[in-house]
Amino acid sequence: MVLGKVKSLTISFDCLNDSNVPVYSSGDTVSGRVNLEVTGEIRVKSLKIHARGHAKVRWTESRNAGSNTAYTQNYTEEVEYFNHKDILIGHERDDDNSEEGLHTIHSGRHEYAFSFELPQTPLATSFEGRHGSVRYWVKAELHRPWLLPVKLKKEFTVFEHIDINTPSLLSPQAGTKEKTLCCWFCTSGPISLSAKIERKGYTPGESIQIFAEIENCSSRMVVPKAAIYQTQAFYAKGKMKEVKQLVASLRGESLSSGKTETWNGKVLKIPPVSPSILDCSIIRVEYSLMVYVDIPGAMDLFLNLPLVIGTIPLHPFGSRTSSVSSQCSMNMNWLGLTLPERPEAPPSYAEVVTEEQRQSSLAPVAACDDFERALQGPLFAYIQEFRFLPPPLYSEIDPNPDQPTDERPSCPSR
Repeated sequence: MVLGKVKSLTISFDCLNDSNVPVYSSGDTVSGRVNLEVTGEIRVKSLKIHARGHAKVRWTESRNAGSNTAYTQNYTEEVEYFNHKDILIGHERDDDNSEEGLHTIHSGRHEYAFSFELPQTPLATSFEGRHGSVRYWVKAELHRPWLLPVKLKKEFTVFEHIDINTPSLLSPQAGTKEKTLCCWFCTSGPISLSAKIERKGYTPGESIQIFAEIENCSSRMVVPKAAIYQTQAFYAKGKMKEVKQLVASLRGESLSSGKTETWNGKVLKIPPVSPSILDCSIIRVEYSLMVYVDIPGAMDLFLNLPLVIGTIPLHPFGSRTSSVSSQCSMNMNWLGLTLPERPEAPPSYAEVVTEEQRQSSLAPVAACDDFERALQGPLFAYIQEFRFLPPPLYSEIDPNPDQPTDERPSCPSR
């Protein structure tokens, strides 16, 4: 009998989106098929899948232990997010080559479905960095007697969604700095920089509108600039390795001495980049917008405004709010805008209700004969006593701060 051969072994995913790219999030069900094509007839011990997701960091550092001695220190760390195994054909044991329990697969194409659920706990977004990565994959293994197993691994992408519509990511980011240049015993005027962006959270492909004012009172020619940086931080064995990369940049006009430049929404577009990774214990990916003044022959004057690159873009109502705030920024001096220190108190009771109205309201109320005795009782007197008293005075101080209670207020009955 002539044994058949394995022509191909492939893995395909049932994609959840229209782009036909396998992208999932925590709690999603990952499903797909292992496709096997054989020529002739083959005997199989098992066909298994192994799905795994993990973050891993690794780097080396050279150390000197003496004048002629050096060694290399390895730093590695790993976090596992899930580990799933399943048997599509056959049994668990593959270490024997007995002919018992074998499955016959005939010539042609065959499909074997698989499915598993990602954990509900937050997962780190798929990432490939210089000293570490976050990877998710499915591996298929075909075991046959007296032959080496046929293996295939295919990765899929996981996004841990970051919604930029949260209040903390919609808050404006701003700052102001000043620098005075010195040359020996001579001191020139200061260089000042003020900058603001409308919010902290953005998604790839969006444009950041930068509002800034740069004043050059020094004797040198300076150049205002802006740049987006990505910072990758890797942690292992109590050590940290950091990599900083330029993502996008822009350049303003050169400023001579005594000149001022104003950016009324200068646009810097975010290219396709990986979302921020903020919840992984061994890998962090963060972003920042640096607005700075390039000063020849001296340290640059710069402002760092933190950014979060998310996956869920701004809602339509958020964009309208952003547009209104942008128009206000262009029409007013946004650096001087502040909230009132104390809210205005409401009018007093005497300003609303006159003494004559209060006295007239205390006049006896005409009542029916059937209820006259009940209304003249002690309960009615109690209600009348407090019914027309003024409300308590307005105060910024809570008279009952944080008093614990064991009972929740009940809903009013219908």
